[in-house]
Amino acid sequence: SGFQQIYATSASFSWTNADQFRKFCETAGIMCEDLDPKKYFRDGMVDGVFLTKEYTYDAQRLKDHFLNEIAKLPNVSIIYGARVESIEKQEDRFRIALSSGEAFLTRYLLNATYASINQVATRLGFDPFRIKYELCEMIICDAGDKLKGIGITVMDGPFFSIMPFGKTGLHSLTSVTFTPHKTSYEPVPTFDCQAQSGGKCSPNQLGNCETCPAKPNTAWVYMSSMARKYLKPEYDFEYLYSMYSMKPILKASEIDDSRPTVIRQHSEGPTFVS
Repeated sequence: SGFQQIYATSASFSWTNADQFRKFCETAGIMCEDLDPKKYFRDGMVDGVFLTKEYTYDAQRLKDHFLNEIAKLPNVSIIYGARVESIEKQEDRFRIALSSGEAFLTRYLLNATYASINQVATRLGFDPFRIKYELCEMIICDAGDKLKGIGITVMDGPFFSIMPFGKTGLHSLTSVTFTPHKTSYEPVPTFDCQAQSGGKCSPNQLGNCETCPAKPNTAWVYMSSMARKYLKPEYDFEYLYSMYSMKPILKASEIDDSRPTVIRQHSEGPTFVS
């Protein structure tokens, strides 16, 4: 469902000024209502504030919905926590062996492993996607009644965003500068923290950053300080917890910040799609 989204253009360090944002919304037919900057922001911090409408979804509710739908299908199994030991081509099929000792044969393999996509594709000798990897932190906080149903983003520069987090009643806090903790430009995700993961994560197979003993310390102090530098004191928020994830980004997207979904068929008979 929709919520009120406040966009602001910063007086300094922003690639977009208020007139440009206003013109963009008008050209695209997007609702954009000018607001008094003093309502949400400290004096002199922004040169334009706009009310728009955006939409959010709750990932946990979507997950539950699709798991319930999958449970109705008699020929679908989900194996959680699977660790892939090897993937190899055998004539007209692929053989996938797991660390549990189980093995599977298939004529169609769909690689939808997100940040692990090159870890799978390169095992079979296929060219990797040209992507970089970011180990990211999203902070979940309680923003109280003042920001209930409201998101605020200072945009197009090294700023921050605090937005409703699904249907939880909580807010997520992110920052262009501090959300990415580490970056890897290698073909497969390679980070120094993997050596301290106790074998749970490596360039060969990613672990879960959420449960990793080597995950970075929170950047809460830096993110919250940036947001409070811009927001008026009455729009305060409290730290609850952090979520960590590995984020793959096409290197070409560094130019224009695009986020395309790329689908590549590597082979046919057996078929392998990433």
